[in-house]
Amino acid sequence: MRTLAVVGGGVIGSAVAWGAAAAGWEVTIFDPSPGSGASWVAGGMLAPLSEGWPGESAPLEFGAASLARWPEFGARLAAVTGVPVFVADQTLTVASDAADAADLRTIADFGGEYGHRLELLDRSGVRAAEPGLARTVRAGLLAATEPAVDNRLVLDALRQGCEQQGVHMMVQAVDNLDDLEFDRIVLATGAAAARLWPGLPVRPLKGEILRLRHRPGAPPPPRRVIRARVHGRPIYLVPRADGIVVGATQYEAGFDTAVTVAGVRDLIADAEAVLPAIGEYELAEAGAGSRPATPDNLPLIGRLSEHVIVAAGHGRNGVLGIPLTVDAVLALLSDDILPEAKAADPQRFSTQHAHPDAGTHAASPAGGNR
Repeated sequence: MRTLAVVGGGVIGSAVAWGAAAAGWEVTIFDPSPGSGASWVAGGMLAPLSEGWPGESAPLEFGAASLARWPEFGARLAAVTGVPVFVADQTLTVASDAADAADLRTIADFGGEYGHRLELLDRSGVRAAEPGLARTVRAGLLAATEPAVDNRLVLDALRQGCEQQGVHMMVQAVDNLDDLEFDRIVLATGAAAARLWPGLPVRPLKGEILRLRHRPGAPPPPRRVIRARVHGRPIYLVPRADGIVVGATQYEAGFDTAVTVAGVRDLIADAEAVLPAIGEYELAEAGAGSRPATPDNLPLIGRLSEHVIVAAGHGRNGVLGIPLTVDAVLALLSDDILPEAKAADPQRFSTQHAHPDAGTHAASPAGGNR
């Protein structure tokens, strides 16, 4: 049986391991703290259409292709645990001033160019959809096909799926890919991928989130994902069974994952500006993670050498990108290329197209771009 090492036990690495094991590989995951990084503090939004912007067609198409795979993938996850992972069916982006309302029209027009229908709502339409939102909201953009999932339910389902498929878990760090004697290696360590393959154009972006628990007597959470901008800062509110996830700040702070007072303050103030009743909720948790960012907001999925495949750099869309990434990696393991993921090839950052052996990282296809 062919052997595969997956370095990284977050949602991407775990999903790849699950899929590869089901395809007949003997798989081992290496991670000193599986599922504890950015995957644990994610919001779980599946919203590539609401984030679309002219000039960024490749991220839109990649995200839309992965979104289309989520209904079937989500059903597979639910079959493993018996617990549905979806927590919302739609995404509503709202605007409180004329400039933000104009941006919503731009997003709707851009999505329409690629066949994605996004519905513009006026003030009364927003109120009818989500009565609890602030009266200052003047417009909205409804993405009826953009749901959200509970990232922690996804992690649990992937863990159980891996167990059922016989995936081995090694709770330990990998310091050098050359030490792994496997037929193939998948590098899925997110923002830390460049530590094991120097030159990969992926860096950490710090993001803080809050988990708010609904209290008796408080108004219920919104039924949809709510997205907005407040004082130029993006904010999202994602419903959960017991409350709301509020996110997310964004800082260039290296691998610092300490939660700051300023971050919590801004998130609460911005969330309350969109959903006034949020002040009645319990502050249950504050956390931070390192999003794996790339220069063009596309992940890195492709060969680094004859034996090493990278699946990292998903930015804030790691959960969204799970199904397409799995399919793309499985294709690469079969010496094929998935057309929908071609834009994510790490070779796009390099003029060097030779694939070095895993033991000679000097000619990394990422070429040192940061």
